[in-house]
Amino acid sequence: MQKRRTILLTAVLGAGLGLTGCGAGAQQDQPSQSAGQHDGDEHHGGMEHPMDGGPPPAGIEKAPDAKYPVGSTVRLTTDHMPGMKGARATIAGAYDTWTYSVDYTPKGGGQRVTDHKWVVQEELKDVRGQRLADGTKATLLADHMKGMKGAKATIASSTGETVYMVDYTADGMTMKNHKWVVESEIRPAK
Repeated sequence: MQKRRTILLTAVLGAGLGLTGCGAGAQQDQPSQSAGQHDGDEHHGGMEHPMDGGPPPAGIEKAPDAKYPVGSTVRLTTDHMPGMKGARATIAGAYDTWTYSVDYTPKGGGQRVTDHKWVVQEELKDVRGQRLADGTKATLLADHMKGMKGAKATIASSTGETVYMVDYTADGMTMKNHKWVVESEIRPAK
């Protein structure tokens, strides 16, 4: 009887740990960082996320009348990454383009990422002109995280809001040119 309880307890604990390891991290596209790991990258759902997002993609148009001009200080109201919600940020760029939430499996394998926010039209291969419909397949040119560039993606949703590149600090780490937040995800800083 004692052996049966031990086996049952081991099975229950093992299943619980397995479910915890397969949690919503990739679905919500949330990064995690191991203690003491400061290699210049943040882990985004198990994928590396650079601390400097680099320049905007070629061909993207600046928003001529952005609500938040470059240099403005704002407050982030989204939680694409831990520590982001409520953080003060500086607008590094404001652009007029279509912006997409995408689902994709990292190139080279890995856990499927759902509802990754955001990718702009100029970060999709061979896509020009009109807004893509939900469900459209596209190849990612964006290199926000390891395994993203070249991955096949499906458009989950889209918006025509002004999209911003921001600099902010969260959990003691500074992100430069973070791509992307849309206008409804920020508010004036107080």
